[in-house]
Amino acid sequence: MVGVPEPHNGWTFVTNHARVLAAIAEDPNVRIRDIAAHCRLTERAVQRIIADLERDGYLSHTREGRSNTYRIEPGKVLRHPAEAGRTVASLLSALIEDEVGRGAETTPATATATATTAAAEPGTQ
Repeated sequence: MVGVPEPHNGWTFVTNHARVLAAIAEDPNVRIRDIAAHCRLTERAVQRIIADLERDGYLSHTREGRSNTYRIEPGKVLRHPAEAGRTVASLLSALIEDEVGRGAETTPATATATATTAAAEPGTQ
């Protein structure tokens, strides 16, 4: 199949759900195709992840013409008991900070997402 990223072998520290959420936090108008390329996933896998995140209230979208604009719920608590009390904002703050720290280009969407996470999680940096 042409255009399908090679599968990753071995384990990773960050889940695909977190990667997709971080890609959306960086650009709320991002296309599924671009998320898939960035996260090294298939478009179908990204669609399933977005459906999971929407079903459980972590993400919503509005249709604008032929594109979607996503909205992340920064105050939503993470699912695993080991992260009890931690919010999506705290997770995204760490992931986006890492992207900025690695020299990723800062876009208005990144700055907005960073500001949103900082506002949602006072005292975390």
